Amino acid sequence: MTREHRLTQVFIELADTLVADFDLVDFIGVLADAAVELLEVDAAGLMLADEDGALQVMTASDDRAELVELFELQQQEGPCPDCFRSASPVVNVDLARWPRLAEVAAAAGYASAHSLPLRLRGEIIGVLNLFRSSTAALSDEDSRLGQALADMATIGLLHEREVRGRKALAEQLQRALDSRVLIEQAKGMLAERSGLSLPDAFAAMRAYARGTGCGLGSVAHGVLDGSLPTSRLRAV
Repeated sequence: MTREHRLTQVFIELADTLVADFDLVDFIGVLADAAVELLEVDAAGLMLADEDGALQVMTASDDRAELVELFELQQQEGPCPDCFRSASPVVNVDLARWPRLAEVAAAAGYASAHSLPLRLRGEIIGVLNLFRSSTAALSDEDSRLGQALADMATIGLLHEREVRGRKALAEQLQRALDSRVLIEQAKGMLAERSGLSLPDAFAAMRAYARGTGCGLGSVAHGVLDGSLPTSRLRAV
């Protein structure tokens, strides 16, 4: 499959929120995975603003990137908080600008980090974070493509909010935050039982959720309580 064909598929997925079983966890996972697949980056993560306007870590393509994101939020320093405050991209800024973050990122294996806003006109609802193991600059092409992905996701989420209501989307965001813990636990359990890597275990859970129309949270519950056998997940 060509990059152009894959990009078309991703844009369709990000635009199509008008489904009865819209799953916010799956939706943001698509964005993070697409960023790693289509851009010259080693990891990606996503933060969304909650009902009070505070950023929350929603997903990351690997655990190391998530730790860096959590540190940024805890300390309120780094490209991601700066991007959210300014509603502007923070790209190709030396991590030495934030010494403590630079140390945490280096320990996680990342030498550079970039953040792109999820924004529409004057409204910003989150941030797409990109991590690289090298200090090489993120190209203009990747910056534009990453912003296009973020813009498509923003349009989809705001359309979802318009159709279902701000309160409904806020409640779904809270459920997504609550389910993250269960999904992480289930991912680890499935990896241990099946011999899969953590990313592959998550991919298996998500494929099963999509194939059956179940939410990822329901799949996680099934893994944890044993009602969803490993063999069924690996067969997808």
